Amino acid sequence: MKITAIETIKVSPYENLLWVNLVTDEGVVGLGEACKARDTVAAYIHEWCAPRLIGTDPLRIPERRRSLEGYLGWGAAGVETRAISAIDIALWDLFGKVHGKPVADMLGGRARDSIRTYNTCAGSGYMRRAVGQSSANWALGNAGEYEDLDAFLNCADELAHSLLEQGITGMKIWPFDVAAERTGGRDISPAELKRALEPFEKIRRAVGDKMDIMVEFHSMWSLPMAKRLARILSDYDTYWHEDPFRLDNPADIAHYAPYSDAWVCVSETLSTIHHFREALETGCVGVAMFDLGWCGGFTDARKIAALAEAHKVPCAPHDCTGPVAYAAGCQLAMHIPNALIMESVRAFYGGWYNDLVTGLPVVANGEIRLHEAPGHGIVLQPEVLRSERAEIRRSD
Repeated sequence: MKITAIETIKVSPYENLLWVNLVTDEGVVGLGEACKARDTVAAYIHEWCAPRLIGTDPLRIPERRRSLEGYLGWGAAGVETRAISAIDIALWDLFGKVHGKPVADMLGGRARDSIRTYNTCAGSGYMRRAVGQSSANWALGNAGEYEDLDAFLNCADELAHSLLEQGITGMKIWPFDVAAERTGGRDISPAELKRALEPFEKIRRAVGDKMDIMVEFHSMWSLPMAKRLARILSDYDTYWHEDPFRLDNPADIAHYAPYSDAWVCVSETLSTIHHFREALETGCVGVAMFDLGWCGGFTDARKIAALAEAHKVPCAPHDCTGPVAYAAGCQLAMHIPNALIMESVRAFYGGWYNDLVTGLPVVANGEIRLHEAPGHGIVLQPEVLRSERAEIRRSD
């Protein structure tokens, strides 16, 4: 089997998402996905990756991965890593399809048949546009079935009840972001703090300890302010604190952890086992989180998971991007022994994901299960590819 062509696919209005097809001479196609800076990622795939992949055997995944490693760009979750992550996901999808098995089995077998999920409380239009990670991209005011971002800001008690009715016992919220944007993460006013704490108070009054609350800080705070917020949140028995500050220096985790009663969760922003090694060696990481579309795909994610296991740390794959990365995270979560919980966004898997793909994992009673389709199971809807909204570029 040889790779004969590589296609990148953009579909309006999903400005952040790029899909990648690895086409082979035997008619089997592997599907990958990248998120953020999609035009730049596509350019890198066609300029750098395609010449190194076309004409080669896609089933020799370690060899293919090694051929893509450049002199620069390997040390962060930048364009090179996101492009290679998409290619890697597609390679593993191909590998599973050729052997007729899900990736969870092709990785070496399953540790479980289902995994608990928590709901990231985004809405139907969250981060849809390419304007970056900010409140300007929250898409408040939409009218989807699950507008959970607006809900956690304004009626978190009702939202908690709604999730529990579906068997979902964990929810992630980020009510501190607006204050962080105003001050550059250096301070928060008393009024802003009061407003940010309202969701926690409403959830605890409404459902008590029946709901785990994950706090997302989006790496926006200075270390001193992150410590202060951690102390304040101790009154609400939060489950984990995710990326309270930028991890340009993983040693900072050790300075933060003593102030937090919740686990420190890091980090969807890290890539490669080397960055995770530095973080884990602090001895203060409570949960290792990685995004398969940003850390190097299945190949790197399972190495990170093994490294975390060696440090006796559980893993929680990240998902708040697109349907392929979501399915890939679910496949990995079924395989790695130290998977704790899997992120999902009901506004996505219960909404617009279905406009684009088939084969999504099944969420029921707060648990995720896989379909038994080979590969990662996700297939782009044929009508999407044929529509005027799709832009396809091909290298062969």
